[in-house]
Amino acid sequence: MDKTCDKCGLPKSLCVCETISKEKEKIKVFTVKRRFGKIITLVEGVGKDSDPKSVLKKLKTRLACGGTIKDKTIELQGNHKSRVKGILMKLGFPEDQIDVA
Repeated sequence: MDKTCDKCGLPKSLCVCETISKEKEKIKVFTVKRRFGKIITLVEGVGKDSDPKSVLKKLKTRLACGGTIKDKTIELQGNHKSRVKGILMKLGFPEDQIDVA
């Protein structure tokens, strides 16, 4: 028997909670210069419903860089804002919800 989703009550195979949560989020991507002139890329707006840890892991793997989550913001080492939008779109986030500044 299929397990049911806690949020919607549908079976896990039919659950669309994660897809709906990705469509609601407004994501902002920008760079910041830190100590010693190092540039980091910040990704804000990835909420709890879309599992930011798995998003971070996929971004780090595809960009071949280090990163972490601090204060609900994904931090990636280096200037990757030109490539992050494409990767987030492949992960299921809508293009119009991603703002690259």
